[in-house]
Amino acid sequence: MLGVELPGLDDVVRAKRPQHLPVVLTRDEVRAVLQRLDGVPRLRALLPYGAGLRLLECCRLRVKDVDFATNQIVIRDGKGGKDRVTMLPAAVTAALIAHLERAREQHQADLRHGAGWVELPNALTRKYPNAGRDWGWQWVFPATRMYVDRLTAQRRRHHLHESVLQRAVKDAVRSTGIAKQAACHTFRHSCATHPLEESHDIRTVQELLGHRDVSTTMIYTHVLNRGPAGVRSPADRMFLS
Repeated sequence: MLGVELPGLDDVVRAKRPQHLPVVLTRDEVRAVLQRLDGVPRLRALLPYGAGLRLLECCRLRVKDVDFATNQIVIRDGKGGKDRVTMLPAAVTAALIAHLERAREQHQADLRHGAGWVELPNALTRKYPNAGRDWGWQWVFPATRMYVDRLTAQRRRHHLHESVLQRAVKDAVRSTGIAKQAACHTFRHSCATHPLEESHDIRTVQELLGHRDVSTTMIYTHVLNRGPAGVRSPADRMFLS
């Protein structure tokens, strides 16, 4: 900072960043990509599409925040530091239960070997010193390797890195021959668009996705090529009516 006042800037308005339409896959395209994934990558890809999770929200999901009794997922400290509740798709329930059973067996083996710790948010470690070994606080998608925390000397598991799913989805999209620049976040865009195609309430979609403002959700109506009111092409009216 030079500390120099520049005259004539009182009426200057900050330029808005250009708004780009999100890439959205059709249902058939989503199915084609998912069919080329299996195991944990398929399960992790189903959550952004089936529940609208962001990539990091999926990675940071904890066991205690998946509620099979109510078919809900609680997203803690999402974008903007907000919590929200979204749906747990029935299509993933059986596979997710089986996955968590294997993850619990791994966690119990870690405990037997003096490990089994996990990083806790904020100041919970001081308030609940042993909570880091509780099953409920473990990651839904734990990493395959452990690490030693420098401060506590605890042997912990981090969650699977986001790049693992990013590579798997990239390879799956390439193998389908789909020309769209689709990536992990494309599943979330598709999750927003497909319910709107079925005339679901836009504010419900806004809440599920955790958008701060409904104007963010409104961009998906433009992807549908109909906008808020819906306009039919005059060429279609002339030649297809």
